[in-house]
Amino acid sequence: MKCVVACFVICVLGVAQGVNITACKQDDAACLKASAQAAVPLLAAGIPDMGIASMDPMYIDQVKSLQAGLAMDFRNTNVKGLKNCKVLNLKRFPHRTDLDLKCSVTMEGDYTLGGKLLIMPIEGTGKYRIKIRGVVVKIQLDIDEKPRDGATYWMVKNWNYSATVEKDVHYKFRNLFNGNKQLSDAIHEFANQNWRDIFQDVAPPIVKVVVGRIVTETTKLFNHVPIEELVIR
Repeated sequence: MKCVVACFVICVLGVAQGVNITACKQDDAACLKASAQAAVPLLAAGIPDMGIASMDPMYIDQVKSLQAGLAMDFRNTNVKGLKNCKVLNLKRFPHRTDLDLKCSVTMEGDYTLGGKLLIMPIEGTGKYRIKIRGVVVKIQLDIDEKPRDGATYWMVKNWNYSATVEKDVHYKFRNLFNGNKQLSDAIHEFANQNWRDIFQDVAPPIVKVVVGRIVTETTKLFNHVPIEELVIR
């Protein structure tokens, strides 16, 4: 990733039941950023009363994809570090919210890889660890409003994102080439020297899953808390 990426869209705005965060006017950028930053560790821990799951660590059952000649299967992944994400920017529009986050995360789990890693053949199955330092995730939520029981709530219609790494990525795959140390060392040296290009090949499926999970939890927040409690009109 992102792994991903990852990051917290559920700190989008304001005050939630049981979460003491200041509500802001939608054009008050400084207030929005500070409010979102204060919400990150609280919401990362989860809000059981709203059915919002803990996201640090975030468990991902499986991410499987084939792209750029590389077959990837990541399983039983735990993503750690999202509670320390920094809010770089938060903007609210009538029907859109833009959120930029900077995070450093570690992903650990089981993997199976086969094909080419850029120009290098790769094959293996075992345990993996990917450390990502300084991934910037820009998330855009398209939002509509819906009335219910005398109040108005936000509804996420669509979302998209982009992710870039400012510092570095370190890869560790155990049991590459059935434990051949010479081949394994060569792949790790290549991967960790070319981490930026490899991140673009390996990370997108994982980042999308992580961001999608966050959007799902956001929807739970929006379903429970009226707009009037999230933003000062």
